[in-house]
Amino acid sequence: MQAAIEWPNGYLPGTTDNFCSNEVIVANISLAKTWEYLTDTRKWPTYYSNAKNIEFYDESGPLLNLGSRFKFTTFGFVVESRVVEFKPFKKGKAARLAWHGWVEGDEQERLDVHHAWILEELSENRLRILTQETQCGIPAQELAIAIPNPMINAHQEWLNGLVKAVQKVS
Repeated sequence: MQAAIEWPNGYLPGTTDNFCSNEVIVANISLAKTWEYLTDTRKWPTYYSNAKNIEFYDESGPLLNLGSRFKFTTFGFVVESRVVEFKPFKKGKAARLAWHGWVEGDEQERLDVHHAWILEELSENRLRILTQETQCGIPAQELAIAIPNPMINAHQEWLNGLVKAVQKVS
């Protein structure tokens, strides 16, 4: 059975204003190297055009760890973030990363998100990379009805860029 995202209260898909899910399964790619490229925020802008101006509030950056507090610009928003799940790969268990993100503002501008990742080894030397995000707030309602869907498209770019970056160094 494949691993699933563990949703905190208030962020269960179907109960929020917006939800997106993207997944790739790729053969012959290193989980360790993929984890490195995902958790080192210096690498994000090299393979994902929608992550800019990444800054940390503490000494934990630029590498993500449990409790890391950072902000970055994405979708035109400055998103404040805190890593709430950080479980590197262990034999037989999926690697997990998640952060709570928020955009400050009044009711029209406030946005709260939970963005989660799973990296999981599968049979026949395949790697599953899943990213899902739920969002609450008026900006999330607007993103949910946009066609084409900017969240789905951008997160697919993130996945595809991550895979290509890792393949180049493997």
